[in-house]
This record gives sequence, C-alpha cells and structure tokens, in this order.
Amino acid sequence: MYTATSKDGTKIAYDKMGKGQALLLVAGAFSYRKFPAQVQLAQLLSEHFTVYNYDRRGRGDSGDTQPYDTTHEIDDLKAMIEEAGGSAYVWGLSSGAVLALQAASNGANITKLVLHEPPFVVDAADRKAPKDFAEQVMKLIAQNRRADAIKYFMTKGMGAPSFIVAMMRMMPSVWSNLMAVAHTLPYDAALLDSFMDGKPLPAKLWSTVTMPTLVIEGTESPASLRRGAQAIAKVLPHAQLVSKKGLGHTKKLDAKRISVELIAFFKNNH
Repeated sequence: MYTATSKDGTKIAYDKMGKGQALLLVAGAFSYRKFPAQVQLAQLLSEHFTVYNYDRRGRGDSGDTQPYDTTHEIDDLKAMIEEAGGSAYVWGLSSGAVLALQAASNGANITKLVLHEPPFVVDAADRKAPKDFAEQVMKLIAQNRRADAIKYFMTKGMGAPSFIVAMMRMMPSVWSNLMAVAHTLPYDAALLDSFMDGKPLPAKLWSTVTMPTLVIEGTESPASLRRGAQAIAKVLPHAQLVSKKGLGHTKKLDAKRISVELIAFFKNNH
C-alpha cells in the first residue's frame, strides 16, 4: 500500500501494479480498492499499464477529513494523477465516472477518459431520485443508521427492489462490506446531485472535457442508465459510445469483458 497527500492534507491510500502508461481506477458507490472485481480488473490491466487502484476519501485505508465537499474528491483525484507522474488515463465507474468527469472539467491532466455508466437520469419519464435524496442520505448517516442509508440509497437512488437489499443482508460478507463504506454514501449522493432529475444534460457544462473519451454501457442495463450514458456521449466533444452485453455494473462487474474494451481504447493512438 502507498499513500498520496491531497490538497487538504488527507492521505489517500492506493495500490500500484504493472508497468507502462499510468491508469487510475475510480470506484463507484459501495466500492473500494479491495473490492474483488476491482482487484481483478486492476490485475488484468496491469499487463498493459501501471495501474493505480485507490480508495476514495473515507473508504478503506484513506483518510476522511471533514467537512466533506465534492471539490475535495476532485483534489484527491488530481493528487493521484500527480502521484502517477503528472498525467494519466482514467476509468471511472458510476458515481466514480461523475467524479472523473468533474475532475476533467476542472483541469485534471487526464489524457484519455473512460466513463462507465455514469448514473445520469436525463428523461422525465424515467424513475427519478427524490428531490431531497442527498439530504436524506446525509441525515440517515448523521443518525448512524447505516443499514437504513444503504437501503434508501439502493432503492430510491439506484432503483433496486427492496428484496435485493433483503437478500444482501443475508450474505454476511457482502453486507459487512456495504456497511463498512456506508458512511461515504452522502459523498456519492453529493456528486450525483442535480444530475438525477430527469432533465437533459446541459450541453456546455463539460465543454472543456476535450480529451478522447469512451463511454461504456451494458445492453443488459436498465434503460434509464443507458439513456444517461448515451446522453453524455453526445454532449462531450470527443466521445465515443460502446454498447455491448456484459458491460453493465448494476448486478455484477465483468472485469474480463471490461478490460478488453479499456485496453483497446487506451492502446489506440487516435
């Protein structure tokens, strides 16, 4: 394990493996650097790149300086890029894709960017999170109601049926991992705030994100999630969309299939 120091002094823990161009992995909600699928993905990619697999603020071995602000997470990602030599490829999953996108628009030196199913809700007809979603997640965590926060985030934010959460509670290893990072759910909710209200993405918001960008979606994913991916691919100046079976993330992360797409994109000189 290594650590990088963010702008506010927070220590960000990461693992490093492989050789070649630096590639940073930015996890989504409920995930961290030792999440099994994340580890497998890092190992597959390390055959081609120097992979930096880090714990987002508050997770795993990383620090959690308060109060939280999304700008601090952007600073964390920038600190990791500096740690990787000053520039890097970046893959972001779900809320991690939104974080990577925000960092790119805030001047992070990302040479190529992959946005993996960012959970934008862009159609008024799609199921939307409650208007006070971020506030409610924060309130549940402030009351130390971690289990309730997990259920609320999954059902109201991600649209998962209640029985899925009930099933997870019966799997001790899975549930304990969720509980361990539940206090960071307000951070994910803050990153997604204003992008889950069923409105089209503002065309000019990310006009500065001009690096080659790949947007990934699984054809088996929920329609609203796919619409979000398609929308951001159209908005960004130099983005392409890949839609294939097995690239979704709502049920299981298929590290092998995902690694194939990432290697092809990052190895392409165009």
